[in-house]
Amino acid sequence: MQRAMQEEMYWQAVLERDRAANGKFVYGVRSTGIYCKPSCPSRRPGREQVIFFTEPQTAEEAGFRACRRCQPREDDAQVELIQHACRYIEAHLDEKVSLETLGAELGLSQTYAQRLFKRVMGISPRQYAEAQRLERIKNQLKEGISVTQTVYDVGYSSSSRLYERTPGQLGMTPTSYQRGGAGLLIEYTIVDSPLGRLLVACTERGVCRIGLDESDAVLEETLRHEYPAAQLRQDGARLHPWLNELMRYLSGEQPRLDLPLDIRATAFQWRVWEALQAIPYGQTRSYSDIASAIGQPTARRAVAQACKQNPVPLVIPCHRVVRADGDLGGYRWGVERKRRLLAQERGE
Repeated sequence: MQRAMQEEMYWQAVLERDRAANGKFVYGVRSTGIYCKPSCPSRRPGREQVIFFTEPQTAEEAGFRACRRCQPREDDAQVELIQHACRYIEAHLDEKVSLETLGAELGLSQTYAQRLFKRVMGISPRQYAEAQRLERIKNQLKEGISVTQTVYDVGYSSSSRLYERTPGQLGMTPTSYQRGGAGLLIEYTIVDSPLGRLLVACTERGVCRIGLDESDAVLEETLRHEYPAAQLRQDGARLHPWLNELMRYLSGEQPRLDLPLDIRATAFQWRVWEALQAIPYGQTRSYSDIASAIGQPTARRAVAQACKQNPVPLVIPCHRVVRADGDLGGYRWGVERKRRLLAQERGE
């Protein structure tokens, strides 16, 4: 009864976006796998989707990842400062914002501004600007604005610069995204697997989403949240060859997965995910090991975020990353699934 009353108070704080409740608890949203501060300005979830935690670490151990909007792990004053930096970058996407300019805007040295930005956001100011340009590209192309106009609106010097940067992030070229991105057809299927219910979704280019859960409804809702404008069709016929490979992998018959992918990512995420795919079957690496492997030895926390944002587990084996002390750490799809995957790979 007491716990129920406490959760009711927590839920009321979420409904009111009560800043005074920040630091007392965080809440996770089952359908998205994200956890937030009570004051998070994002759209409120349904009560049935919410679970409460006393601290961010507990939420992460349960497989949730931190909200990029409210930054629940960070001090409010620092988050507000970096939010101001983000708004400044967004307002100047058509020009190159130097660290000197950004530091002056924040009243910080350029070195500290860069370090604080990377700690809060997980990426550098330059990478954030690039991601925002790509988001603007997607929005403008969906609105029917020409590729040529989009090139100059986002600050690129030529259309070739745009085409160089977008295939991995958009999942298609700018022109094809403009023609049909909003109406993208995604086919998916959900089947039983050794790790519970397994969702596999694909576009015409390749696998775009893999999920593990006990609930079909949660898996479908997560897919809809990731692709809100797409046409979703449950039909496993096209997925059979790829699904067979995944099942062989889960049963220990196939040590490596090499499936065509159609996923969106920042440059930093791609580097992390490529490093994960280089981890040999049956072995593990620490977050620090991966950070060093991509040439950013201090980016351990950002590496952990990239692991949590991996849309195609198993193909990109984020379960092979553990803490430096050997502890399994978190896993978006549940630590027990991570333990079972690693045990199988080791032949235990």
